[in-house]
Amino acid sequence: MTDQRTVLISGAGIAGPALAYWLEARGWSVTVVETAPGVRPGGQTVDLRGACREVVERMGLMPTARELSMEQRGIAWVDESGRHRAEMPVDVFDGDGIVSEIEILRGDLAGLLHDATRDRVEYLFGTRITALDETPDAVTVTLSDGSVRTVDLVVGADGPHSTVRRMAFGPEEQFVRPVGGYTAWFTAPDHVGLDGWYEMHNAPGGLAVSMRPDSTPGGAKASFSFASEPLDYDRRDVDEQRRLIADRFAGVGWQASALIDAAQLAEDFYFDAIVQVQMDRWSRGRIVLVGDAGYCPCPLTGMGTSLALVGAYVLAGELDRADGDLHRAFVRYEEVLRPYVERGQELPGGGMRMYAPKSGLWIRLGRLITRAMVSRVGRPLAKRAFFSHAYDIDLPEYPAAVRS
Repeated sequence: MTDQRTVLISGAGIAGPALAYWLEARGWSVTVVETAPGVRPGGQTVDLRGACREVVERMGLMPTARELSMEQRGIAWVDESGRHRAEMPVDVFDGDGIVSEIEILRGDLAGLLHDATRDRVEYLFGTRITALDETPDAVTVTLSDGSVRTVDLVVGADGPHSTVRRMAFGPEEQFVRPVGGYTAWFTAPDHVGLDGWYEMHNAPGGLAVSMRPDSTPGGAKASFSFASEPLDYDRRDVDEQRRLIADRFAGVGWQASALIDAAQLAEDFYFDAIVQVQMDRWSRGRIVLVGDAGYCPCPLTGMGTSLALVGAYVLAGELDRADGDLHRAFVRYEEVLRPYVERGQELPGGGMRMYAPKSGLWIRLGRLITRAMVSRVGRPLAKRAFFSHAYDIDLPEYPAAVRS
């Protein structure tokens, strides 16, 4: 190892900049590469719940995170006319329900982490890794701009379709597990007056349409989700994906028609399978994965941000404790974090079948179950069963990270 340890992190979303924060503070020279031209703006809301709130507190970023958080009243399931048929207010499970106490647009959280690191971390936007060549002493990384870096450690924090994972561990299909559906997210006008509610409409056939508040007045974050076996489509062809959504949701009530039109124009339209990433190990030699690249839990769990922030905190802490022994650090990283990941990847009762029911009977049953869960009698049981996983880790106390 050199006197100053060097790391190249792929991905400037949540896990990558969070890891950069902790490693730079412990004396590492950190470079982050990101294929996008800058921090990806907007996006849907993500939540800070459980142990990840403590991580953000230890970073000293919680006051700003609270300032950026969205004021939301909870989630409501609506019928075709927009009437609320079941509600889960934000405070019903002490702020840890489907909509949590602290909800932040993904882009705002990524921007917060970038702002906290950009003066001390090298960011290379519009750049990706094209080759990795590992030796016992270092990793030589070739980048898309033609430059070559030699570093002590490479970290894949580049999401469920991770390039680093593919290069170092094998093809995506070995590790990515479909959950049974697809989802599209995009920004749309708020035609209904959400008034702080995240509203969802289910239709027979495993179809779900939703709108939730945006930080921009008059705007909303919308989604189409549907249950399905794996589909054959081009992940790079956004127009094909828009047509797929329009065909699938044609004739669905509530706001579906207006949102189909909005999806055709949305610049931030994003479509993907709902998946989990499951791996027997997250490291190989001098290459390691963090966040969705190694253990994406899928959006149905509400645990993606928690696993990313807690995973970055634990990985950095164990690298510091190991004092250059990467193997020892990676073993401890897995020992500390894997039980938390396994619980965080547990799908809520019914999984996709309850999120996007296929029949009117199951839609009505889901509303009844929700009402029972939020009742005074049902709350304690529901909280233990569905809304406590984010706390299921005792965060280690690592030596203080002190910047010079």
